[in-house]
Amino acid sequence: MLHHVELYVSDLERSVAFWGWLLLELGYEVFQEWDEGVSFRLEGTYLVFTQAPRAERGLDRRGVGLNHLAFHVADTAAVDRLTTAMRERGVRVLYPDRHPYAGGRDHYALFCEDPDGLKVELVAADHSAIGTR
Repeated sequence: MLHHVELYVSDLERSVAFWGWLLLELGYEVFQEWDEGVSFRLEGTYLVFTQAPRAERGLDRRGVGLNHLAFHVADTAAVDRLTTAMRERGVRVLYPDRHPYAGGRDHYALFCEDPDGLKVELVAADHSAIGTR
C-alpha cells in the first residue's frame, strides 16, 4: 500500500482550495497542518501539499515525473456530480469532446487539472476496467 505522496505547489492557498474540497468529497480527512503545508489522509495513505520553495519553475506533467493522480469514486453518478461541481468551481475539465469516456469505452471517468496543471482522474468503480494506462 502506498504510504504517502508529497506535492510541491505554486500557491498553497489556491491548491488547498482545490485539493481540500476534492479530498474531503472523496472521504479523506485533514491529517496535518503547518505554515508551509497540509496533508489529507484516508486510512493509511496520505497526500501532502507543500508550498514549493522554487515555485517559478512550474510543473510540466508531460515531462519526466508525475503525470497524474487517479482516484476511485463510487459510481458513474459520483463522476457526473463531481464533473458538474468542478465546472461550477471553474476547474478545467480535460478532453471534453470524449468525456466521460476519454480513458476508453469501458472507463467512465473525469479528467481535470489542479491549479498547477497536474492531471487528476476520478474513476467510477462500477464502470471501470482494471489496469488503465
